Amino acid sequence: MKYFLIKRNLILKGLLLFSVFFIFSLFMGCNNSPTAPSLSTSTDGAAMQKIAESDSSVTLFDSNYNEGQAMSFMGKTIAQINPVKVGQIVRIVNKSFTYNVVGDTSYATFTRTFEGVLYIVAVSNFSGHDTVISKPFTSTISLNLIYTRVGNSNNPTFNWRLAAVSLPEGGTLTSNVSIQNVTVFLPNGDTLSVNSPNDYYVARGNGWKRQLPEIGRNKPVTIQVTLNSAYSDTDFVTLTHGGNFSGLHREKLKLELVSSTPSGNGYLKIYKGTYLTHNWPGYHQAIINAFPKQVIFDDSSPVEISTWGIPYFIK
Repeated sequence: MKYFLIKRNLILKGLLLFSVFFIFSLFMGCNNSPTAPSLSTSTDGAAMQKIAESDSSVTLFDSNYNEGQAMSFMGKTIAQINPVKVGQIVRIVNKSFTYNVVGDTSYATFTRTFEGVLYIVAVSNFSGHDTVISKPFTSTISLNLIYTRVGNSNNPTFNWRLAAVSLPEGGTLTSNVSIQNVTVFLPNGDTLSVNSPNDYYVARGNGWKRQLPEIGRNKPVTIQVTLNSAYSDTDFVTLTHGGNFSGLHREKLKLELVSSTPSGNGYLKIYKGTYLTHNWPGYHQAIINAFPKQVIFDDSSPVEISTWGIPYFIK
């Protein structure tokens, strides 16, 4: 019996040592993986960029902007082709990070260039068959960041804290639609109104006026979008929201035209829609995309898009 206990203890110790070695090997393998991030943080700029790219309010833009598939949208349409699903797949092809240190504060601009394909699943009025239309495009999204110095060590990553992040905005180089204002009506009665995303900062710490909107689960949120359009036709304006880092729980809503008023050489239009937040707490991002009508309904029209983003938190 005593021999049996000693043998069992030796086996258990061996298994424990093997488990520790296996986990350690995995950890070292991950750290030495050739696909691991290689961004050097030996300079202030590199450190600030790394801090920004690890912040949820910045990175969650990508998982909602990159819709990953042609997504169903709410709302009926009538045209030469009837789009039933619309979605875009994008990838980052270039990053630009610039900054200016003034005393213990750093002001930075983070710009990313995306290459993508807009996919439209449509039904032809002539044939009655489904068809998939793909349109390549390039867009640029920018946001501003404010950092405060918190140390003077040899590792710049520990010397800066992200204090505030602006809202992202951008789109294609040419666009005949341009978002002018986004107003969010929150369930608690508060209203968030944005006229210039890159000048609208939300706090990533204490000391800043604006905080990320906090919304409860399964609560109605109404979005109102005002835009300038060169066309009298109804534009195609959508809201994509709720996706986590893997794109799960992502939903899409087509906003409806409320009013259209002649303005200059175009039209000032208001679009509106309401959605329910889901049950998944944490940081999220709402992406508003505005296309001229022909981008979606004419298979030969190039992609033109105006995009704004608004981060929020589900509690």
